[in-house]
Amino acid sequence: MTSKSIAILGASGHGKVLAELAELNGYQRIEFYDDAWPVKCQLEHWLIVGNSHDLYANLSDYDACVVAIGNNFIRLNKLMLLRDKQAPLVSLIHPTATVSQYALLGVGSVVMANAVVNPFAQVGMGGIINTGSVIEHDCVLGDAVHLSPNSALAGGSCLGDAVWLGIGAVTKQLVNIGENTTIGAGAVVIQNIPNDCVAIGAPANVLKPTSSD
Repeated sequence: MTSKSIAILGASGHGKVLAELAELNGYQRIEFYDDAWPVKCQLEHWLIVGNSHDLYANLSDYDACVVAIGNNFIRLNKLMLLRDKQAPLVSLIHPTATVSQYALLGVGSVVMANAVVNPFAQVGMGGIINTGSVIEHDCVLGDAVHLSPNSALAGGSCLGDAVWLGIGAVTKQLVNIGENTTIGAGAVVIQNIPNDCVAIGAPANVLKPTSSD
């Protein structure tokens, strides 16, 4: 019986989580690619076998491919490059997660342990739905959104591309959060938040535009 193989781009802490997640999804051969190679050749017991250009050249060697890069824009960029090269991109779902049959999960997304994606929610390409986070019914998430552990979106919330919710952040129902916006840890979003900003607090208020970073 041929072993299932997966290539993971990005040998990071997030990569460790995805490697175990890949194992739980039945992949026996797990290999990393990272642009720190060959200086960095191993991540725990998993091998790093090349850089991103090597991965592009070796895509036919794998049954599946995922991107383990936390930065939303870099992750999305890499996913789009891989998609254009017809990489075998997949999504990974932890066995303890619940993803409704009526939800839509974009390619390259990952759903971690005990997370919930409820009916008619939509997650774009390359989403990170982290440990214990909840996406309620009818939420719409753009591409490369990251929900940190124990964050929660009430029904009908809409998040633009590259939004990052910090750990434990929550939204009120029907709230909109603009693209490229970061919501701080523990924040409570009860009103719409614009594009390109950082919002913190309970209730969440805009702290600064991200362009000032």
